[in-house]
Amino acid sequence: MTAPHPHPSTQGLTPYPVGLLLAGRRVVVIGGGQVAQRRLPALIAAGADLHLIAPATTPAVSAMADAGELTWHQRPYADGDLADTWYVLVATDDPDVNTAVSAEAERLRVFCSRSDDASAATAWTPASGHDAGATVAVLTGDPRHSAALRDSILAGLRDGSLAARQYRARGAGVALVGGGPGDPDLITVRGRRLLADADVVVADRLAPRELLAELPPHVEVIDASKIPYGRYMAQEAINQTLIDHAKAGKFVVRLKGGDPYVFGRGGEELLACLDAGVPVTVVPGISSSISVPAAAGIPVTHRGLTHEFTVISGHVGPGERSLTNWQAVAGMTGTLVLLMAVDKIAAIAAELLKHGRPADTPVAVVQEGTTSAQRRIDATLATIGDTVLTEGIKPPAVIVIGDVVDVLG
Repeated sequence: MTAPHPHPSTQGLTPYPVGLLLAGRRVVVIGGGQVAQRRLPALIAAGADLHLIAPATTPAVSAMADAGELTWHQRPYADGDLADTWYVLVATDDPDVNTAVSAEAERLRVFCSRSDDASAATAWTPASGHDAGATVAVLTGDPRHSAALRDSILAGLRDGSLAARQYRARGAGVALVGGGPGDPDLITVRGRRLLADADVVVADRLAPRELLAELPPHVEVIDASKIPYGRYMAQEAINQTLIDHAKAGKFVVRLKGGDPYVFGRGGEELLACLDAGVPVTVVPGISSSISVPAAAGIPVTHRGLTHEFTVISGHVGPGERSLTNWQAVAGMTGTLVLLMAVDKIAAIAAELLKHGRPADTPVAVVQEGTTSAQRRIDATLATIGDTVLTEGIKPPAVIVIGDVVDVLG
């Protein structure tokens, strides 16, 4: 894509856009500073036989060389360095070096991109990005303008607002998508992209509701809520719904709160679909176990304070069918994060106290984390059971136990 208002230095120059296939071909980069650091990853991803010529580099560029992703010639540029080269990028802050490289490239008919002077180059590096197998590249002659246009285009592709979405060619199947902790902005880019492609969405009550409002009218939305002590769609029925719609030729998104595999029964849904011969894509989500505490000012780990954090389902409490070794948990010094534990917290606290966890251990409960209804209640292990009742805490809520609760004040 080119734009009608180029930078003054490139006024009157009209680039011919082309995609270079550089896999296995020699590419030379002159200079190892910040510009090279930004440009090198794309060249590495293209599979180029990459040679960097620079007396010094940034630590990140040096790490690329150490990893074998490029060959670093630790010296200044010398005439002849561009022999057998397909493409050269000049990224030094020395105009004389840049001019000399450009002159050699011109003699050898090697396309040369210059970071200091686009008007003196024979190739421009576009502002580029990727979405669903497509590369978006923007050339305007002004790097900032190019980057702004690229970002706008990619944002439109990723949130489904560009009309090109209607031409998708995705086949039937199921995607298990983690929607994150509640804030619709915390779904992953890939998750939002697949949601925009859906024919059918099977949604949990903890999935970000605002995302459903963005779906086109033709998308069928199926409520698979599992409300504590309320409406309930059996897991077997959810599994069969996914299978039936996929076998009817639909692309089905199973939109779940948090991450599909963190107490989300995503594994059961995956196995059921695979057993039925239905292809499945799994998109990880941001788990409420770490994101909700973070949103409430609680880091689940903190240097010098804890070396571990443990995530436990409180759906089944001590003395019931719990698979948790509560005595071992009580003996740990790290952070405990409890999910689905609001109605069991009194019993859990009593069990931890019984096995030696200090009564004054700080506890925080974060209800409706990352949403506009978020609230945080603080207590101690000795008082948390009564506090939850007094404050009328209802699910969903994440409970954090440990010294990290107070670390940020």
